[in-house]
Amino acid sequence: MIRALALCFALLIGCAPVLVQAADDDKAAPYVSYIELKPFVTNFGTPDNVRFLKAEVTLQVSSEDAHFAVNAHKAQIRNDLVFLFSDQSEETLGTVAAQQVLAGEALKVIQDMLLEEEGEPYVSDLFFTSLVIQ
Repeated sequence: MIRALALCFALLIGCAPVLVQAADDDKAAPYVSYIELKPFVTNFGTPDNVRFLKAEVTLQVSSEDAHFAVNAHKAQIRNDLVFLFSDQSEETLGTVAAQQVLAGEALKVIQDMLLEEEGEPYVSDLFFTSLVIQ
């Protein structure tokens, strides 16, 4: 009986560092999730020179609350981004640097809306996973 208890005690002590490490790994892994929006297709430019833009946008969120808030406001997010995209010109879309500026503006539009509606900006980053201009 004493040998069985000693063996169990030795096994528990030997497994303790593994259990502590597993608990630390759970704490160290931050929540990151991506939300893909349906593709945007809109026109932009002047009445004399109408162009088209197709954008696929992915949002990065860092909490389950953020994921829920974005999904709850997807219609307004899409609406705001369509207006932003249709307000562009060839100059604001003509280079990679200009497109990066547009991504920053789109992120700010979403964060401002979520801040107003939810009290937090929630979206930590925005990516164009595809951007086609014709």
